[in-house]
Amino acid sequence: MTIFVLFQVGCFPEGVYPAFLFGTLTYCFIVFCNVTVLSTIALDRKLHKPMFILLFNMPINDLIGATAFFPQLLVSILAQNRSISYPACYLQALLIHLYGAGSLTILTSMAYDRYIAICCPLRYNSIMSSSNLMKIIIFMWLLVITLIVVLLALVTRFKICRTTIVDIYCNNPSLVRLICDDTRINNYYGLLITAVFQGVSLIVVIFTYIQILLTCVMNKSSDARSKAIQTCGTHLVVFLFLEFNACFSLIAHRFEQAAPSLRRAFGVSVMVFPPILNPLIYGLKTKEIRQNVLGFYKRKVSSVK
Repeated sequence: MTIFVLFQVGCFPEGVYPAFLFGTLTYCFIVFCNVTVLSTIALDRKLHKPMFILLFNMPINDLIGATAFFPQLLVSILAQNRSISYPACYLQALLIHLYGAGSLTILTSMAYDRYIAICCPLRYNSIMSSSNLMKIIIFMWLLVITLIVVLLALVTRFKICRTTIVDIYCNNPSLVRLICDDTRINNYYGLLITAVFQGVSLIVVIFTYIQILLTCVMNKSSDARSKAIQTCGTHLVVFLFLEFNACFSLIAHRFEQAAPSLRRAFGVSVMVFPPILNPLIYGLKTKEIRQNVLGFYKRKVSSVK
């Protein structure tokens, strides 16, 4: 079985246990926050609305990404061994790309939902009906799974002639670098995937938020206007953070001038920060979800007393 060696994290012997503890606590915090949002939406029938059903996909996606990244990293830190088998590396790359593409697609669908709710409120129930909502979710995941599976399947056509992964985790660009044959088809398809997920998502989100901003400016209610602008502004910042970091970490592989350490830093930030921020910004900051979570813990505290 082919064994790869991932890029060394560079942890000193005396820092192994603190790094392992910090990483474990971070992963546990991610799981706790995302499971809290998931269970809150699933158990409260009042939250079974299009906005929250779309949001339900976000913590699922974040758990996929975090689980693909953290356990392998933590085990390798503790064992001081960065080796990984080809099947495990391939699976990690598949899950990480599903997470990245899923994040952009989910954020795009949520932006579309907010656009309909704010700009076309009278048509919202007909456009975002249960049947249409299910079509959006099924199409969203089918698109992500199909394109990413094809992306990684193209790698299996070749024999691997190198064993050193240039990144902290396995991904398609680092796997392609292990191939000595002609990989132009892989590169062209990779660029197509980047254009589809990053380019189309950016265009849709920018268009919808501009329309939302124009609608809010014309709204006579100052409270509604400020609330909408604040919510959309926060969401836009998170989306652009993910968009820029993911785009840079992928495109940087194609340019020798790009600093490898900077590329790795951007790549790790995509895996760490969105799974932490998404449940806080999109979930717990949302009034309905926050009230349900606080109410649940208040009842637990009361029952203990």
